[in-house]
Amino acid sequence: MSTQKYGTVEYQSVEAGYFERRGLRRHAGVAALWALGVGAVISGHYSGWNLGLAVGGWGGMLLATIAITIMYVGLVFSLAELSPALPHTGAAYSFARSAMGPWGGFVAGLCENVEYVITPAVIVSFIGSYLGAIFGTPTQWQPVYWLLSYALFIWLNVRGVALSFRLTVGVTLAALACLAVFYAFALPRIDFARWALNIAAGADGAPVLLPQGNGPFLPFGIEGALEALPFAVWLFLAIEQLPLAAEESIDPRHDMPRGLLLGMATLVLSAFLVLWLNSSLPAGAFALATSTEPLLDGFKAIFGGSLAKQLALVAVVGLVASFHTIIYAKGRQIYSLSRAGYFPRALSLTHPRYKTPDVAMIAGSVVALLLMLAIWFGLGAEQGTAVISGMLLNMAVFGAMISYGMQALSFIILRRTRPEMERPYRSPLGIAGAVATIVIAAVTLGFQLADPAYRAGVLGVAAWFTVGIAWFAAVGRHHLVLSPEEAFALERQ
Repeated sequence: MSTQKYGTVEYQSVEAGYFERRGLRRHAGVAALWALGVGAVISGHYSGWNLGLAVGGWGGMLLATIAITIMYVGLVFSLAELSPALPHTGAAYSFARSAMGPWGGFVAGLCENVEYVITPAVIVSFIGSYLGAIFGTPTQWQPVYWLLSYALFIWLNVRGVALSFRLTVGVTLAALACLAVFYAFALPRIDFARWALNIAAGADGAPVLLPQGNGPFLPFGIEGALEALPFAVWLFLAIEQLPLAAEESIDPRHDMPRGLLLGMATLVLSAFLVLWLNSSLPAGAFALATSTEPLLDGFKAIFGGSLAKQLALVAVVGLVASFHTIIYAKGRQIYSLSRAGYFPRALSLTHPRYKTPDVAMIAGSVVALLLMLAIWFGLGAEQGTAVISGMLLNMAVFGAMISYGMQALSFIILRRTRPEMERPYRSPLGIAGAVATIVIAAVTLGFQLADPAYRAGVLGVAAWFTVGIAWFAAVGRHHLVLSPEEAFALERQ
């Protein structure tokens, strides 16, 4: 087996048929790409964002959402330029590899890996909680729901890209339909001043209830808006996974930018509607600030509590949409890194019949499940649930913020170092949009580090990075393969 050395890494020749056994099939058009992006995010419109009301009040959460929207718009326009120019499954890894070399590419890939392995674990824990409430099963049954959910949606993803995208479109449309029904019925019943502004800052700085509403727009000042930034991220987290579908897109040069921009436009509209309308129903922002199911609380305010179990199924639709689509993304993300040799190459084998990265999806899901079960049985059901929905959630956001900064930086570097690179789409925001993404992501990261609740998640990411970088330094960098991402990056070397 021959080896070529480039700087600190080595590329090995591979046996005949290596890439054939790692083939993918093209199927996705604009509609499927739009659904993949929106579906990955939509569960954040059902829950998670609302916790920012406790630190920023409604006005602070609004300002945080505006800032995070600017960050994601800058990121999405950057990705809309990069993804058709580098139409490879690697996405963040591919962009950073071309801009910052193999070490930069691996670190960017590792950041996304944290996000895509951990996020489905958090979502499936929410699915289990809802199903337990619907069917009245004891808490001890939660791991059973996790196992069954993973098994079902891995099986559906393995069965082929056509089925996977049909299901993605279906569950995404269903999740959006649920939100549309909520918006339509909520609009005539809202009282913004009475309910959305029913939070004030107490003497100790904690939120207090204003029974008659009409409170201050920024009860915790600008600092409260800044502290709400990490929670506003949930309104858009995972839209960046769309470029992972580049090698399964029918025409990534034209369809990828359209899918990204249409998906972002859909999410911006829904994000501001849910912030406004959900907070403006009884019992308002104060109650939502600590709710684990804000959309369900909103439906209860409209229709009454007698339909609670039926309405809980509504929330499950949104969770399923994100769970399914992020399992898809996780498989492609692990597949791309392993095909290039950064991860063990066996993880990139695809199903001989369906041509889907089944090994990568199964391996990533097993890691997540083992982590969940270790926490659950190690800490007990109650504390374990809190850690899964808290620490693991924070790990995903922390990894995402670093990834966003690296992808935006890759955009800037490639604009400067490879001006001749063919770009089927050019971001109208240019370097300014990428800079805005970096700055807002860095500020959000800073407030995550300042929050004690996030620090355990940061330590978890640090451990993940330590293991990953140690593997690459000792093994991976000596066994790289000239995959499409690597071949493109080496063109000018």
